[in-house]
Amino acid sequence: MTNNFPNILALDFDGVICDGMIEYFQTAWRTYCQIWKPTQTVPDSNLAASFYRVRPAIETGWEMPLLIRALLSGITEEQILLEWSNIVPKLMTENGLKAAEVGAMLDGLRDNWIAEDLAGWLSLHRFYPGVTESLHKLQESLVKVAIVTTKEGRFVRGLLQLAGVQMPSELIFGKEYNKPKHQILREFMTAAGNDSRIWFVEDRLKTLLSVKQQPDLSAVRLFLADWGYNTLAERESVAENPPIQLLSLSQFAADFADWLS
Repeated sequence: MTNNFPNILALDFDGVICDGMIEYFQTAWRTYCQIWKPTQTVPDSNLAASFYRVRPAIETGWEMPLLIRALLSGITEEQILLEWSNIVPKLMTENGLKAAEVGAMLDGLRDNWIAEDLAGWLSLHRFYPGVTESLHKLQESLVKVAIVTTKEGRFVRGLLQLAGVQMPSELIFGKEYNKPKHQILREFMTAAGNDSRIWFVEDRLKTLLSVKQQPDLSAVRLFLADWGYNTLAERESVAENPPIQLLSLSQFAADFADWLS
């Protein structure tokens, strides 16, 4: 291990390790139906495709039912991608909703689904090609691998176990930590001291930009996963936002030297 390569590799989960897009839509639709009680409980065939295209706008999972509401209210995909941060509070106010309540409802529906049909729920997830193999390889190295995600840690642990990836619970930093990702990275750096060499892989450009804005985290190498939930415009903008680098799935599966090429 050279000093150019990481000794701590922090990875987002959704959009970097696991693709749960189909499950997201199904859970979001179930939550939408519980909140708005539509007469038609089977979604239109085009709705899922629209949801998948605009999913990159979402910052945390509880917003997903609101995304469906926005689409069914006639808000265009372009508006959602450009103005989502303004659309969310408007929808919340108009419908008398609170983030904690929507989140608890979504998580509760997901919990019930898991309890009643674990196999069915799991079947809607897939790990990106080669990622589990890369995780196994990394765990056999000197690199400490941590997951930093807005997904609940218990869901992450369950999915990793079923994929055959054993990861200590103390290295999974989920939604329950209630801290921005840059703060968790800061804690990694503090714990590791002068020897910290942290690389962070994330599929949301906004999150990487928030890390970039922290002067004390300037030594953290930042990578945008081009296979995750982001748009072409975001991927193209990486060139304008050094030191963030675009990372491909083939690079992720390769040696660290290839990540920097």
